[in-house]
Amino acid sequence: MTLTQLRAFLLAATLESFTAAATALGTTQPTVSELVRKLEAENGLQLFVRGGRHLVLTSAGRELLPWARRVVDGADGAEQSLNAFRGMTGGVASVGVLRNAPYYFLSDLAVRFHAERPGVRTRLIGQNSVEVAEGVRSGELEAGLVVLPIVDHGLAVTPILRDEVLWATTDAARTVHPMTVESITEAPLILYDAHYGWEDPTRRQLAERAQLAGVRLEPMIEVENVESALALVARGVGDTIVSRAIAVNAVFPPEVFTVPFADPFYETIAVITREDAALSPVTSELLRLATEMVMMTHSEAVT
Repeated sequence: MTLTQLRAFLLAATLESFTAAATALGTTQPTVSELVRKLEAENGLQLFVRGGRHLVLTSAGRELLPWARRVVDGADGAEQSLNAFRGMTGGVASVGVLRNAPYYFLSDLAVRFHAERPGVRTRLIGQNSVEVAEGVRSGELEAGLVVLPIVDHGLAVTPILRDEVLWATTDAARTVHPMTVESITEAPLILYDAHYGWEDPTRRQLAERAQLAGVRLEPMIEVENVESALALVARGVGDTIVSRAIAVNAVFPPEVFTVPFADPFYETIAVITREDAALSPVTSELLRLATEMVMMTHSEAVT
């Protein structure tokens, strides 16, 4: 078996598609299919069940998968280490970031990293933490910044900071005292991250608190991003939750007031990587810089 065959097999298994694997490799679907077919023929074993909408690993395929990942990661690591000795003048740095990353650092991060490593291609994927975790787990992303809690199977998780969650409203009377879960229902509730709903880490914390208090939370309006939620709050439609980093940002609507919760709770931001993979030097550098900048932004927000 060859490294090329193992790489084709690994991507096909991870992406559950020869076509998707071909796209990732920059080649054609027949080429990937033939590489896997030869690997199967050489070993006298079928690695995939074909015919459905997605490729499914056979028992032999599941047995080969961790070994293929080690070989491919090892080869990639060797090449990336040599690139590091050449001064990180090429390659791709791939990191998943918080969907609300622009309030922390995203634009400045891209500018600064490009200035320091102009030959390195940069991928900063802004997604919900659920998607970032899955992207890192599958190998689509090398690392990520997420809000906890997440499903951490196969991941190494390193918490780096906590950012307090605040209540946001245009009704100044609702900010005289710290917000309680019981008081949330006194105004229409607007929540973002509509796609993941209560699976979103911050919304999960809010739902758990409401359940313990015997309160049922039903958002009147759900939108996909915090900007849309704040625009609705600014127009007096209802209230929402935001992190302190968002609340102190220059673009935060001036007519929106914030107040802490009586029982404070926080978004915990963490770095995640795959347990069984070493980061490429360029991604390690990008992740180091991202961590440094988000911590600096958070420090400025609380002072």
